Order: sequence, then structure tokens, then C-alpha cells
Amino acid sequence: MTNHNTSNVVDLFTGEPIEAPNNKQFIRLSPELDGLEMLYSNTSSGSDLYSLKILCWGLRANGEIVGLVPWLDGIVACLEVSDPLDGSFEGYYDPGIEEIFFEAPIHKVVELETAAEYFEFDSGKGKEVVQEIPDTIGTHAVFMDANREHLTLSEVVSWRLFADGEIQGMLIDHDNVQTTPVLPGDECLYAAQQAEGFRYFFQHHIANKIKAEDPAALAAIASLVNAP
Repeated sequence: MTNHNTSNVVDLFTGEPIEAPNNKQFIRLSPELDGLEMLYSNTSSGSDLYSLKILCWGLRANGEIVGLVPWLDGIVACLEVSDPLDGSFEGYYDPGIEEIFFEAPIHKVVELETAAEYFEFDSGKGKEVVQEIPDTIGTHAVFMDANREHLTLSEVVSWRLFADGEIQGMLIDHDNVQTTPVLPGDECLYAAQQAEGFRYFFQHHIANKIKAEDPAALAAIASLVNAP
């Protein structure tokens, strides 16, 4: 895989190369199917670490490969997680062998680089769908009405990667379902991030607590919604 990072412009303070924005965009995704997780901490956790299941691994145009998780109102690289309580990425985690690591697994590196060589990529195609992968971690989109009084949760079916690098979570428009089951690529799917009232993405364990009206979960949602 050719590394496209050819920038010779350097940040005066960090000494790191400054890349063009399109070098950071994602050009290929690979679902995480073995239960690997991301570890993170925040200022209230002390020495404790929290975990989230990794949705997929993404290959950037510059050759970098990172894990991706649904986070607040989008999908972000694990290394770039920003928590409202000053949280930070602490590593990847394999719960099967209880191992922490910091680089993408070699089998995902090989898969993504091989796929990128096989499928031609053209960033000039804008909003053309490059790839669509199923959601395998039970992600839900949370919507709130204009008065901030009622929550609605919808299951994410899939994630679409567009030629401009944007990744959108896709939900079912039940009024337009023609056949079942609804699969990735179905015409009845629409993007959560572009829908009115959309607030956040949550994995299934949090979504289930919201559905059960768990007081702690509802209080956390309220604090996020009311944050400036």
C-alpha cells in the first residue's frame, strides 16, 4: 500500500508534518467481527477505564489504519475520541486474551490494504457511496423532539462511506419498506445525521437502559442535551 503522506509542511510547535485535509479522509472500511474494543478514560473515572465495542477499522488516504466507534453525534477514530469530561483514548483491547494494544491488528491491515488496491478509489466523486457495512454492535440513534421532552430510539442498520470520506449511520424509514428483512443498501434507509431531531449514537447496552428508563442513563442524556 502506497503511503500518500508526502507533506513537507511542518508544524512549528510540534515538529509534525501538516497534512492536507483529504489525506485524513477514510477510503475503505472493514467491520470488526471479533469483539475487539476501545478503552478510554475521563476525569471522573480515576484509575478506571471504560470500554466500547469497535464498529470497524478504517483506512485513511494517507495509509493510516485506525479503529472507529460511534461517538456522540458521529463516528470517530478511536485515537481522536474527545469526551465531555476530558476523556481520552487509552488503547485497543482484546477481551478474549485480556490484551491491550495500540496499533491496528495485522489481519485488518492486510485486508484493508489489499481491498484498497483492488477497488479503485476516486475522491472526486463526492457523495457517491463507496462502501456500506452492516452495524454489528447494536448502535442506536437517539432523537429528541423540539421541546426536549421526548426521546425516540432507532436501530442503525448500516454505515455508508462516501467518496468524500464522510460516514453516515443509516436508519429504516418504515413508511417506505418494500421487502424484509431490510439490508444494507436498501432504498428505504436514510442518514441519521441528516434527520431532524437527531442527537446522539449509543451502543445497545446504553440504548437498552434508556428504553428501560434507567434513571442514571436518562440523567446522562439530559446533561448531554442541555450542555452548551
